[in-house]
Parts: sequence; structure tokens; C-alpha cells
Amino acid sequence: MRRLAAGALTGLVVLSALAACAEEPDAGGDSGPGTVAFLMPDLASTRYEEYDAPLFEARMGELCADCDVIYQNADSDAALQQQQANSAMAQGAKVLVLDPVDSTAAATIVQTAQSQGVKVVAYDRPIPDKPADFYVSFDNEAIGEAIGQSLVDHLDESGAEGGLLQVNGSPTDAAAGLIRDGIHNAIDDSGYRLLAEYDTPEWSPEKAQQWVSGQIAQFDGQIAGVVAANDGTGGGAIAAFKAADADLPPVTGNDAELAAIQRIIAGDQYNTISKPIKIVAEAAADVAYKLMQGEEPEADATLFDTPSQLFQPTVVTQENLKDVIFGPEGVLNVEDVCTAEYAEACASLDIA
Repeated sequence: MRRLAAGALTGLVVLSALAACAEEPDAGGDSGPGTVAFLMPDLASTRYEEYDAPLFEARMGELCADCDVIYQNADSDAALQQQQANSAMAQGAKVLVLDPVDSTAAATIVQTAQSQGVKVVAYDRPIPDKPADFYVSFDNEAIGEAIGQSLVDHLDESGAEGGLLQVNGSPTDAAAGLIRDGIHNAIDDSGYRLLAEYDTPEWSPEKAQQWVSGQIAQFDGQIAGVVAANDGTGGGAIAAFKAADADLPPVTGNDAELAAIQRIIAGDQYNTISKPIKIVAEAAADVAYKLMQGEEPEADATLFDTPSQLFQPTVVTQENLKDVIFGPEGVLNVEDVCTAEYAEACASLDIA
């Protein structure tokens, strides 16, 4: 299985041959080599480069040694993602695994692909306006509800007073809308007033930080907690409080990025969501391969008229971090997380 990869703004280049192609096709077999494109949305989150793409590629290599994987990252540019999809199809991609920059704009990619007989697997983020052939993700509304309820429970236990800031994801991302709805499920009747809410363009940590900075000035001393939709926006919120030299309230997150796990260990971030990327990346590869073979993948749900596999998330706090993050399903290593700066905090949580 070969990986064809490109940077966000460059043409496709062959990076490596990960497995040798078979010299002769199986006699009488109706399956053959094929190409699948793995099209990711942005570089603001480190997960796509570090986990999603390598894990997807590895699973495809197990399923089909003579298949090619084209990996592209659109760097938050919807027009570029359209070009990358067109380029992949021109190179013979039979399946596009698409995590859209803009869920609305991605409907055009689905329409174009399906008109050419190319299958589309929506990955991580749904495409509401034009059903893809399949959708693989964690349950995003459940993610929002889980981080929000975890924060509310913590505030109740600590006797906190005040209101909440809600830092949502990108307004062009349908998954962000589901996470937002889940957060509201948890906080609307919690007894904690929603002071202000923000949809963060492109999931940008810097824009989240700027917005939270303004809210700190406006609601000085009134902020009991911040419900942030992912670790990047949560990190931006934390940076805003530190820059303002203000008391840091509990802040949520999502994705279990290395930096977020370190913040939780240090006590700066309250929670995150563990959604082992290996699960969804390998599931997407399984679905893509079945579609390439003309088979119908098995769904356990339907979302936006799209057959779907939706996996359940796990909330991570200091209390369960050791077991969840460094357990059998964890993707991080203790030595990478517990660097010199965090060694003492790791020891206090019996992480070694």
C-alpha cells in the first residue's frame, strides 16, 4: 500500500511505498488495487497529522497492500479542499474519506464525486445538505453533553457561583453545531447563567483567546467556568485568563491532545474527551475498503440521512486520566506527557 501525500498548498508527491504490490492478481478475483483519498480539514488541531492519517494509512495497508492512499490537508480552506478532492478523483480515487472544512460547501464535493461513481465517507464531521455514502465519527452531540455535564457536576460539588462562557467550534462545521447542541443540553437547566457564547472561526485557538479576553474584562469575577468545544479553544481560553492574571476557572476540552493532557495534569484544564482516533480511523478504512469492493458497510445509526457508525466518547479528568490515557486503548506515552515541566504533577497523580 502506497501513500501519496501533499502539504496543504502543494501538489501531490509520492512519499513512500509501505508495502510491495502483488506481482499477479488473484486468479478469478473481482477485487483489485484502488486508490482512496483521505482529505482532512485543518492544521489548527495536531491530531490529523499525528494520528488520523498514519492510523488510517496503516489500516488500509493491512486491508489492501496494493492500494494507494492520497493524504491531503486543506489548512482550513474550503476552496482548496474542493481542489484536492477534484485532484484525487482525477488520479483515480474510488473513495473519498472527507473531513470537511465547511460542511455546507462539502455538499458540492459529494455531488461531484457521486456523479462520477466515486463513494464518499464523511469522517468526524457530517455533511447535512447532501448525504454521503457513509459517516464515521464519535457521537458529537454526546461529546458536548458529556463535557458540559462534567463541568456542571464539578461546579456543583465545589459550590461555585457565577455564570458560564461557552466557546463553540467553527460555524461552518456541522459537528461543531452538534457539540454546541449537546453543551446546551447540559447547561441550559443547570442553574448557571450563560454569560456569553461564541462560535470560533476555523476552531482557531487565537480567536478563542481574543474573545475570552474580552469576556474576562466584561464579566470580571463572575465567570465560574468555561465550556470549550475542543482542546484548542480550551487552551485559548486558559491562555486568556493567564494573560489577564485572572483567577482560572475550570475549562473543558475535547480530543485529548497531548498539550491538553498536560494541562489537566497541571490543573489548568478540567476535562477533555478521549475518543481514541484509532477506532474511527480504522473504522473509516474498513468502510472505505468495503465500498471499494462494492459492498455495503454495516451501520448502527442514521444521521442526516446518512448510514453511520457513531462511537461513544469518554470524559477524562484527573480522576481517570491515568487509566484512560495510558491504558490499553491510550495513544499517548508517559514519557512524552510527563516531561521535566510536568514530572512533579505526574508523580502526584501516580503517573510514572
